[in-house]
Amino acid sequence: MVLVLEVNELLGLSYWGKRNNYHDVNNYFGFIISLGKIIMINIDTYKRLNLNKMNIFAGKMQTVAFLFRQTLLILLVLFFSGTNIYSSELKDLELNVIPYPQQVQLGGDDFNFSEELTIVVENNHSEADRFAAEELVSDLKKEWGIDAKIATQKGRKSIVLSRTHASASLKEQGYRITTSGNELFISAKSEAGLFYGTQTFLQLIKKVREGFQVPGMEINDWPDIKKRAAHYDTKHHQDKRSYVESFIKDLARYKMNQLVWEWEDKLAYEKHPEIGAPGAFTIAEMQEITRYAKKYHVELIPLVQGLGHVSFILKWAQYKHLREIADSNWEFCPLKEGTYNLLFDLWEEAIEATPGSEYIHIGSDETYELAACEHCQARAKEIGKSGVYHLFVKRAAEHLQKLNRKVMVWERPMGWKQNSSPVKNFDLAKGLVLTESYNYGTSNFEYVKESKELGYEVYAYDPNPGIEPLFLPYKFKFKAGNKTAGSLENSYQFLTSAAMSGAFDGMINTSWDDSGLHNQMWMLSFVTSAEYSWSGSKPTLEEFEHSFYKNYYGSSAIDLEELYCLLNEGAYYYAWTLERNVWHHGTIGKTHLPDIPRNDNIEYDPYWNKEYSEKIQESRQMLGKMKRALSIIENNKNAGVKNVYDFELYRTLAKLIEHTCLTYIDLSELENTITRAHSLTFIDKQQAYQHLEQAQELIETSINRREKVYNDLVETWEQTRLPKGMSTPDKEFFFQQDRARHFAFRTADMSYLIYDEELLDMEGYLERFKKYMRYYKEEVGAF
Repeated sequence: MVLVLEVNELLGLSYWGKRNNYHDVNNYFGFIISLGKIIMINIDTYKRLNLNKMNIFAGKMQTVAFLFRQTLLILLVLFFSGTNIYSSELKDLELNVIPYPQQVQLGGDDFNFSEELTIVVENNHSEADRFAAEELVSDLKKEWGIDAKIATQKGRKSIVLSRTHASASLKEQGYRITTSGNELFISAKSEAGLFYGTQTFLQLIKKVREGFQVPGMEINDWPDIKKRAAHYDTKHHQDKRSYVESFIKDLARYKMNQLVWEWEDKLAYEKHPEIGAPGAFTIAEMQEITRYAKKYHVELIPLVQGLGHVSFILKWAQYKHLREIADSNWEFCPLKEGTYNLLFDLWEEAIEATPGSEYIHIGSDETYELAACEHCQARAKEIGKSGVYHLFVKRAAEHLQKLNRKVMVWERPMGWKQNSSPVKNFDLAKGLVLTESYNYGTSNFEYVKESKELGYEVYAYDPNPGIEPLFLPYKFKFKAGNKTAGSLENSYQFLTSAAMSGAFDGMINTSWDDSGLHNQMWMLSFVTSAEYSWSGSKPTLEEFEHSFYKNYYGSSAIDLEELYCLLNEGAYYYAWTLERNVWHHGTIGKTHLPDIPRNDNIEYDPYWNKEYSEKIQESRQMLGKMKRALSIIENNKNAGVKNVYDFELYRTLAKLIEHTCLTYIDLSELENTITRAHSLTFIDKQQAYQHLEQAQELIETSINRREKVYNDLVETWEQTRLPKGMSTPDKEFFFQQDRARHFAFRTADMSYLIYDEELLDMEGYLERFKKYMRYYKEEVGAF
């Protein structure tokens, strides 16, 4: 084994070994044995070592390994260039495949091909198989410029898609890929498996001097967790249909097979048309999107919130009587019949809009006002608050199950055991799905297993990376002033154990839209969950990150780990400037403007630079980091990366953070300029006035820069989404704040991103400053 690992290290196979936890090391033995005769070239050297006196298995193999390495270096020249395993540069053998396959065996002939390729679907099995072939043709052209064609007979170089010759050993959703000199064979028992095989093939292709290549190998692959869902939250924005469909296709590329879409008012409900926002997708449009997703083996699952999170419904005056608390539009009263009449209408239309889907999600989390009304309080005395909650779930689930939908709910497995609720099981387990586990209660998933024994389906819950504005804390988080592990590490630790446990029916990755991020900011999170819910045993997190950057953005992508760290840090800086944290945390971090001069001698209170000295220093440091981020972004755009739109989004974030840095620096210089004017007022009033003019210019520059940065951000984001808070000639958007006070819902439009700066009222400050300048010039007689 030690010799095998030395060979791996030399040949660049250590990467492969680690990716497969050395499960496939035995596959290299045949190759190593074949080198035995050539190793005899150095037999005299080995004799001098007197190997018989060495205890190999006691760990004394360093010298042997060194000489073996030297031998193999000779082999690279004399022998290895002619093998079928590595006929191109060693670095090209790195597999940036996501999710990484369960089993990879190197060997056999490389599959080399040029721009022409034939795709054969054996026996033309089904419409889904033909779609997989057609999609493969399209992607080969778009991604590699390869002109592939579908034919009934093999060509000179062919991809064969087969469900006729699939091995009986293939697991559910599994597939097998094998290579030969003229053919790459993809086999599967299911339509989904065959499609997943094509998606892996697309990621295996390497550009070589003669054209393209897939190294000689055999892949056997299957998922550890059968259902892999992305939660897609559009409560505070609406993406365009073209973006939704591209997002679905991206999820399918990484073998996610469910999209839990929390659309709230983004469906044009027909029975209650006021609830749907202007521009909302019609039922017919949503049906088309559902069918589109199904082609990619993605089930579209509607999530229309019930009980809590329902301000999009209860903000309307005609439904105010259904509130749990009269002054809050956040939550339904679960004891009012009208609650169910209304929700059943909305849920039935959601089911109509998603034909063929197996599930519906009723949300019902964050029920802050549960059992607050007089009637619910009385009921809670009998069965507890949780009992009141479960009464709602029972009523909702019974109705929806009659409509042949399994019902998802944000409930923790066996959560009811932690309170006084007498409700343990509603005889609904067959169709009730719990999707909020948090590894609840135990480290060995005891409650998950207990819930499954009762008949519930349970999803492993990979929670939202964070609700920080602008960007996600992938690399690190700040908690109570301390730097902790980022969301990537947290997801990796949880999902690997969840996938390997075999305890879960599914996995759900959540992307709460509380802070109004662009959906693309979650892509790394979605793909991380896709990776480790499919294959919990591999790769390492470091290997996965490397693969993601190269896989998603292309081989030309550079310095992306640094960029993610910079944006991670910049987002925290942004969050703790101006009044952004006042929104949730009180008056901490509140920023004021410098003192405006007064009286004849430019009197002022010079407090600003003292009060904000730490923030000024932090802003100068962050300014340098954002300049570096912008440089990385520009370098990648110039390098011709894939998914270049992401870099346009990153640019808008970096520019907004940069602007915030410059605002603090401008305000610091503003006070300094006023100070210089004050110092000159007794010496040279004309020069003093000129400094006041410079101060005015600083204020105007900051205001104009904010407008430019904001407009550029809005224009860039709206390439893929409708204007936030959009009204149409037929319908006006009705905005009303809710008790959750989400960062993204402070304003109806995108100005929530600059709302805190607007609170400074620099425009009003400018007018007051100009007024003083007129006074100083005209009344004091500056000149």
